[in-house]
Amino acid sequence: MNDSYKTIQGTGEGYYTEKRSKFLAFAHHVESAEEVKKIVDGYRKKYYDARHCCYAYMLGADRSAYRANDDGEPSSTAGKPILGQINSKELTNILICVIRYYGGVNLGTGGLIVAYRTAAADAIAHCEIVERLVEEEVTFSFSYPMMNGVMRVVKDMDARIVAQKFELSCEVVLSIRKSLAGELRARLKQLNFG
Repeated sequence: MNDSYKTIQGTGEGYYTEKRSKFLAFAHHVESAEEVKKIVDGYRKKYYDARHCCYAYMLGADRSAYRANDDGEPSSTAGKPILGQINSKELTNILICVIRYYGGVNLGTGGLIVAYRTAAADAIAHCEIVERLVEEEVTFSFSYPMMNGVMRVVKDMDARIVAQKFELSCEVVLSIRKSLAGELRARLKQLNFG
């Protein structure tokens, strides 16, 4: 089971120019399609005088939600090359938006693909790539005398305490790397019978 993924931290900017056309690329860490829409709309407003605002994004640890948009460029000459750069680095939770200022000379489909791909790659190159874990929450209820045993398991397994309630009956909500969740549940359950 794959329980980690690669994404970028913060933002990065890239630039490419070809035959007087300028390509400004912006890479953002994103968590949702709504966030993508807001950022793209912001670039459309900011660069209202640009000819095209093309983008691609990938979302989710399993990289299952994605979209590529050519924004008026010939089919598959902008969004697909941008998405290709995201895929080549195996990134997710990322949006790359490329603004094109037309320079008066047509680049042709091959030229456009190279331009959008290069601008997107430059934006990624100016980002910090980080690895994140897919975590699962585990809730465990226990009696107060079991506290030391529970905390020992939490420490041994490097689980993170998300919430806790200590009264006559206690409860902890723990977050742990998805691949270790089963083992954590088993070790906590063992405390009841140990």
